[in-house]
Amino acid sequence: MSRLRPRTTRPPVALAIPALLAVAFLLLPLVGILSRTRWDEIGTHLTSPGVVQALQLSLLVSFWALGLSLVLGVPLAWLLARVDFRGKAVVRTLVLLPMVLPPTVGGVALLLGFGRRGLLGPWLEETFGVTLPFHTSGAVVAATFVAMPFLVISLEGALGGLKQSYEETAASLGAPPVRVFFTVTLPMVAPGLVAGAALTWARALGEFGATITFAGNLPGTTQTLPLQVYLLLQDSPEAATSVSLLLLAIAMAVLIALRGRWTGTPAAARTAPGTPPAAEEPAPPVPAPAGRAGASAPPHDGGRWPLHATVTGFNRLTLDAGPGTTIAVVGENGAGKTTLLRALLGLTPRAHAVLRLGGVDVTALPPHRRQVAWVPQDGALFPHLNALANTAYGLRARRVPRAEARREAQAWLDRLGVGHLARRRPAQLSGGQAQRVALARALAARPRLLLLDEPLAALDQTTRAHVRHTLRTHLAGFGGVCLIVTHDPVEAVSLADRILVLDGGRTLQDAPAAEVTRHPRSPWVARMLGRNAWPGTASAGGLVLAGGGRLVVAETLPEGTEALAIIAPEAVSVHRDRPGGSPRNVWPGTVREITALGSRLRVLVGSAGAPDLVAEITPEAAVELGLVDGAEVWTSVKATEVTLVPL
Repeated sequence: MSRLRPRTTRPPVALAIPALLAVAFLLLPLVGILSRTRWDEIGTHLTSPGVVQALQLSLLVSFWALGLSLVLGVPLAWLLARVDFRGKAVVRTLVLLPMVLPPTVGGVALLLGFGRRGLLGPWLEETFGVTLPFHTSGAVVAATFVAMPFLVISLEGALGGLKQSYEETAASLGAPPVRVFFTVTLPMVAPGLVAGAALTWARALGEFGATITFAGNLPGTTQTLPLQVYLLLQDSPEAATSVSLLLLAIAMAVLIALRGRWTGTPAAARTAPGTPPAAEEPAPPVPAPAGRAGASAPPHDGGRWPLHATVTGFNRLTLDAGPGTTIAVVGENGAGKTTLLRALLGLTPRAHAVLRLGGVDVTALPPHRRQVAWVPQDGALFPHLNALANTAYGLRARRVPRAEARREAQAWLDRLGVGHLARRRPAQLSGGQAQRVALARALAARPRLLLLDEPLAALDQTTRAHVRHTLRTHLAGFGGVCLIVTHDPVEAVSLADRILVLDGGRTLQDAPAAEVTRHPRSPWVARMLGRNAWPGTASAGGLVLAGGGRLVVAETLPEGTEALAIIAPEAVSVHRDRPGGSPRNVWPGTVREITALGSRLRVLVGSAGAPDLVAEITPEAAVELGLVDGAEVWTSVKATEVTLVPL
């Protein structure tokens, strides 16, 4: 079977010809080297004592320059990518300067900075007896000066493409910044680091101008291979061509090896060969019975940690909750839900939280010392670690012995139905499996405050029910407080003791789940709970709707009171003809949408005399009424079925 090739666009002649000329311009010098090389003498040229000595010195200088670049350049790249500070543009300019500076000018600058008569040279000579010019160390300094920018720029780009949620999640699991850097950041930007290191080494190997100007051209001391080529051009052009071919081959080999490794994508994020990503399972395996290894419930330390938080900034609210309380945080997009979680973690300048856990003020503590575990929306599983190592990460960060950490991590994976996937990496997991592993990792970290940002959003209905049951079982014995951001009314009602409704960063409603369900004070929350919600102003005998029209109600409020009318979908009747009898709220309308909800249908009816109304009916009733999109119908609501909630 022939493989289909993607269609290619034929380039316009006005662009193709200059492009081909550019390729020819770059290719011609290389062809010149190849055509003028004396292939029968290349072995003799490359094994001559002077060339061998220069090659050995070049390798020594280039690897020392690479080492210095790694020691100095990696922290500098991290600083430029992760920290905002005054003068950052100036620092980045200094990094780029050696790349555009003429090499001889760079050598002169090095002489004036580190030479015997330079700014630092006399002090180095008097204090340490070190003289850089005309010494091998001077060649190393010159090579580092011109080559290190390649490492810094490559690594900064890789760090810029790495989502900070990985590092923030690691901090929330108890890892201090240095541990996060070496166990999460560096492994995930390894391709960018390798690419930058290879370019740095190749550039240091080929350095000429700064070296000859600053360190001189002493055989065996500073005469590297490029300087040897310069000398051979005068005495033996054929030998110079052979040595140039060697340097060309090294440079080409480096570039070919780096093909496709410029983006900084974590190597571990790629699926292992032969192992396709797992499909979502229809139902997770049943946890192992008690008595099997790893099946016992993970330990709790038995503490009790009430929460008190005063949040200022974008969010302005006060939170108080006793041990074992679960709070569902709901609200429209932009209401400040995620900002609230990040403020409690100490990860955002948009809001600041004065936070007390168990009577201990942790406001001044960095995120890794607060014992606040966080599951972000994307899970942020570390792609270079398998599921077991991910789950054990927080325990290892808290210095739990490796064997104990892995045992407890396996127990959590078993409880959430993914224990059999412990050896797989995130790229080999489905979205639902990865979300369960992220949840297990947070629960295993023994937190005092648990923050979950839509933790079940990626799960199918069957798996979501299983994980919801497991999470509810854990939270029942949890001695801290749990905040769950969710858009799912089932999660909010079944998992939470209280529901916190946010609007513009402020508390709109904070009440038990049953109270919010009966009397939601937000149209958005009412709709999330599946109810019709119409805002308006109370008047004699009813409610004047904000969008126009009037609603008759049985129980009125003082005239002028801003209120929300709550109407359950099952209380809405749908008719093909205008109904008679007791209903006092009747509107003509058009069916806009029909959707299935379990064994019933939800019908969205638009009306010119009232806001959109959702009715819930049986499929049999829909067939009897002949309901289809666009059908003309009448809707009615009894006055006794309307609940008014003062705003």
